Amino acid sequence: MTAKSIEAGGSFTSSVSAKIVDVRGIRLNAAISPKAAGGKRLSSIETTIDVWDHVFRVNFFAPITLARGLVDELKAAKGSVVNVTSIAGSRVHPFAGAAYATSKAALASLTREMASDFGRFGVRVNSIAPGEIDTSILSPGTEKIVEQQIPMHRLGTPDEVAKIIYVLCTETGSYVNGAEIHINGGQHV
Repeated sequence: MTAKSIEAGGSFTSSVSAKIVDVRGIRLNAAISPKAAGGKRLSSIETTIDVWDHVFRVNFFAPITLARGLVDELKAAKGSVVNVTSIAGSRVHPFAGAAYATSKAALASLTREMASDFGRFGVRVNSIAPGEIDTSILSPGTEKIVEQQIPMHRLGTPDEVAKIIYVLCTETGSYVNGAEIHINGGQHV
């Protein structure tokens, strides 16, 4: 996305974080979800190659780069990696653009590959796929999704997501490897 397109009303929603818990667990959350003018999702046709590249570098390549960079520490600790994918990685979402959705689908597949590769060293790799979670980055119109698509008729909370990540990084989740846990109140049932 160029400065000119941003001035015309396009934007990037981005959040990148990695939390290392005692090097026994790493939560990898990288997210860039570019938007068109007025917050509209970018389709596969509208998304420029530069935007595709940027989104994949953050949402897909950053998690594997970080995990590979910490592989010795993860082996020593018999640690755990939790990638953060998205419900948009398995179905078209009204707010998530094509680059974001496909990068998260690719990360879900990478999680399984990493589980196989890292698992032989005693390191578990899983992912969580949050749905509509009550955070500051919710898109206008989310309330309609909650009302019409989520059987529980409410948003998830960051605490509910954090508790699943915690389980995946502790002894409670010691035999869970290569899984993608959907945290979406039944949105895709």
